Amino acid sequence: MQVELSDLLIICPLVFAAGFVDSIAGGGGLISLPSYLFIGLPIHFAYGTNKFSSTFGTFFSALRFIKSKHIHMKSAIVSIISALIGSFAGAKAALALDEKYLQYCLVVLLPIIAVFILTKRRFGENNKSVHLSDHKIIVLSVLSGLIIGAYDGFFGPGTGAFLILAYTGIIGFNLTTASGNAKLVNLASNISAVITFIANGKVFFAIGIPAVFFGILGNWIGSGLAIKNGSKIIKPVFICVMILLFGKISFDLFR
Repeated sequence: MQVELSDLLIICPLVFAAGFVDSIAGGGGLISLPSYLFIGLPIHFAYGTNKFSSTFGTFFSALRFIKSKHIHMKSAIVSIISALIGSFAGAKAALALDEKYLQYCLVVLLPIIAVFILTKRRFGENNKSVHLSDHKIIVLSVLSGLIIGAYDGFFGPGTGAFLILAYTGIIGFNLTTASGNAKLVNLASNISAVITFIANGKVFFAIGIPAVFFGILGNWIGSGLAIKNGSKIIKPVFICVMILLFGKISFDLFR
C-alpha cells in the first residue's frame, strides 16, 4: 500500500485527538482505530499500526503522571501482573464464546454507568482510598486488573476507561490517580501487544511513525490538563468516552 498525503492528513489529527482523549479518560482507540480502517488498511495492519502509534503516546502520558506523583505505584504494579494474566484468560475465552453476550450486557450497563457518574456530583474528586488498608487496596487492585484484563483479552474497547472506573468506584482513588494508574497498566499491555504485531509484520511503519509524533503530542497535552484540572476535565471526557463506546457497541451489535 502506497502512502498518500491525504491519508496522513486524515490519520494524524485523529491520532492526536485519540491520544488527547486516551490520556485523560481512556478509550482513545475508539477514535484512532476506525481512522486506520477508514484509509483502507487491512484490519490486522490497522490493529498493529494503531498499537504501535498509541504505545509511544501512552508511554509519555504515563511518564508525566509518574513525574507528577499521581500514580499509586503498588496498586498499579499488581494490576499490571493480574491484568496480563486476565488478558490471556480472556483471549482464550474469546476462542470459545460469542462476544455478543458481552455486547448485550454493555449496551445495558454503559448508560447506567454514565447516569451514575453524571448524578454523583463529587464522583472522583476526593481520594477515599485513605480509609482502606494497604492490603485491601492490593487485593482490590489485583481483582480489578484480573477482571478488566480478561475483558481486554476477550473484547477490548474502552479498557482504559473501565480501569479508571474500577480504580475510582471500587478502590476510591480520585480520578487523577485512577487515570495515572490506568496509563501504566495500559502501557504494559500495549508493549506486549505491539511486540507481537511487529514480530508478525503487521505494523505499517510509513503511517505509524508519523502518527507516533501526533499521538505523543495529544497524550502530552491531555495528561497535562488531567493533572492540572483533575475531575473537572476527566469527568466530562470520561462521559464522552462512555457515549462513544455505547455507540460503537450498539452499531456493531445491531447493524
